[in-house]
Amino acid sequence: MKLRAASVTDGYKVGHGAMYADGTTKVYSNLTPRSDKIYRRNCTEFYDGNLVFVGAQGAVQEIKELWDDSFFSQPKEKVIGKYAERMAIYLGGEVAATQQLAELHDLGYLPLEFKALPEGSVVPMGVPVITVTNTVPSAFWLVNYLETVISNLTWKTATNATIAREYKKICQHFAALTGVDDFTVSIQCHDFSERGMSGPEDAARAGFAHLTSFIGTDTLPAMDYAEDYYDAEGLIAISVPATEHAVATNNILSIEQKLLHREIRYPKGTKLEAEKLFMKDLITRKFPTGIVSYVADSFDFWSVLTDILPNLKDVILSREASGVAPGKLVIRPDSGDPVLVVCGDPEAEVGSAEYKGAIEVLWETFGGTITDKGYKLLDSHIGLIYGDSITTKRALEILTRLEQKDFASGNVVFGVGSYTYQCVTRDVFGFAVKATYSVVNGKPVNIFKDPKTDSKKKSAKGLLKVEKDVDGKFILIDQVSEQLESEGELQTIFKDGELLNRVTLDVIRGRLS
Repeated sequence: MKLRAASVTDGYKVGHGAMYADGTTKVYSNLTPRSDKIYRRNCTEFYDGNLVFVGAQGAVQEIKELWDDSFFSQPKEKVIGKYAERMAIYLGGEVAATQQLAELHDLGYLPLEFKALPEGSVVPMGVPVITVTNTVPSAFWLVNYLETVISNLTWKTATNATIAREYKKICQHFAALTGVDDFTVSIQCHDFSERGMSGPEDAARAGFAHLTSFIGTDTLPAMDYAEDYYDAEGLIAISVPATEHAVATNNILSIEQKLLHREIRYPKGTKLEAEKLFMKDLITRKFPTGIVSYVADSFDFWSVLTDILPNLKDVILSREASGVAPGKLVIRPDSGDPVLVVCGDPEAEVGSAEYKGAIEVLWETFGGTITDKGYKLLDSHIGLIYGDSITTKRALEILTRLEQKDFASGNVVFGVGSYTYQCVTRDVFGFAVKATYSVVNGKPVNIFKDPKTDSKKKSAKGLLKVEKDVDGKFILIDQVSEQLESEGELQTIFKDGELLNRVTLDVIRGRLS
């Protein structure tokens, strides 16, 4: 998709340049998460009321790239002519923005200053995370012309980083309780969300948010984003070879066709026999060493656990490492109630596999070790990942029930998909970009909104300073002087076309560790 920078805004913004008070030379706006009221409806007790702020650096760089590529580097008559032609139809005549954009093109860069809190900061509701103002008087109109793109490039990244942190806090709690190491926690939530996102760019940003707390991902664009926008190096992310249903059923059903021609009757049925042959071929010939993940519910998940795996036990336990990847088969159920599948269904027949749950059945076959906290941990050659409809509440319930059954939290990995990372909106944390200060005819004007119909939408006033209190918590002080505004925690990350004070993924991870 090739977007035109001047069009990446809400349509009503086009007319705003002519609507500001005559003599306006400066507009100052901020992005603030105003409320977590909606998020608290579905969070766990491991959410502490703070937003994980990430995404500003990537967003500002994307904005710069868009304007450089589609506006400043293009012939003036081409971009301004196209804009004027479109607006004449769209709004029925000439608009002031056309001349303002022409002047901007002559300038050759975005005359703006963006400030942001350090990425990886943990921020209370109501504290601004980004501010933006114009550095050239005639460009006052540009500040809120970019409101829309500032908002839609940042809110999901920060929202999903906050969710990822909640997942990690859950995993860390049970790791400490049941005796599981830190590396296991770092891979315990694996990003499966890409296919459910609104395009690859959306997936890249959301996937980057996940990487601030975990290193497991199948969202490859997130690695590109981390490298290109956050200077990531070294261990950015990891994953493993894994089957999907198309692969599994392609093999199982083609093998079954061959078995049916043999006119041999198999006690458990030809389909199960075919699946057994496929799994053996997968783990001995196609992927004989290292880790491989097998989706096990194409047909009969419980028979895979109680019949196929015991038959292949010796092969699995003799699996060897490949480089740094240990020899391991990871079983992946992909349907049903995740809590019941992993931990057992008390309503099922007593003693059945369904009653026991997948982890207990795997333990009965493969055994394992006892952690230093006294909990059972499956043999290192076998594992389980569940990646369908996982939420923080379900992850918490699964780990709680496993602990109650004396199983360590490291026995299960969660595939966190679009059910978590796409089922969010800007309103989850009440993100909004609002102007709070302007200069008109040389005089400062503190501007704000305070709607009687919704008090939570009341905005701050004037220039803003974010500082830390005695407990290290970010707090907002509004209506400050220019000097005080410059002394706060908000740091300049972009000014007059230049990206400044860059932060790396490793630094963000360090702040969140």
